[in-house]
Amino acid sequence: MTDPTLYLVTDIETDGPNPGAHSMLSFGCVATDAAGARGEFTINLAPLEGAAGDPRTMQWWATQPEAWAASTTGAVPPAEAMARFAAWVRGLPAPPVFAACPLAFDGTWMDWYLRRFCGLKLFTAPYDKGALFQGAALDMSSLAMGVLGLSHAEAEVKPYPVEWLGGHAHTHCALDDARGYAHLLRELLRRRPPARVPLPRQG
Repeated sequence: MTDPTLYLVTDIETDGPNPGAHSMLSFGCVATDAAGARGEFTINLAPLEGAAGDPRTMQWWATQPEAWAASTTGAVPPAEAMARFAAWVRGLPAPPVFAACPLAFDGTWMDWYLRRFCGLKLFTAPYDKGALFQGAALDMSSLAMGVLGLSHAEAEVKPYPVEWLGGHAHTHCALDDARGYAHLLRELLRRRPPARVPLPRQG
């Protein structure tokens, strides 16, 4: 049975590891269901006031001039970027499930920026109102563990055949990478075995 859920596969680029002390430079999102992509969003963000790039991260960026240019050109203030993103999400045909690979990094940054600039949350509590996303966010590495029988260590190194990324090279340009991960998500959904044990009814 085809999964009708709308997923928002997201990839981010930053100038360091810690939200607030460092800045998110760019993010790209692909809205997809099991059948194919349903929309895209990408934007570059100006650095946070008072933040500075992490020296080691900036040394790495110096080796990636094309990706740096793609992640910083035309940057807009963070508040504007997140407001435009929230409006785009609300315009999707259904509330999406947020997904990332790995969720612990990309999700933490998106949650911090949504809270700081929109008063919204990625990781919501049961009684939160006005949530942008449906239910809990999806860590794609965990999904791969279940579908492919990988160990946690194996899933962390992302050992996927290049064709599972749909021909999208991992360029460190956020939308390019989100497109690859969206294709990977569809591949994992396609490979899920059917449920063997009926789940009990709630209530």
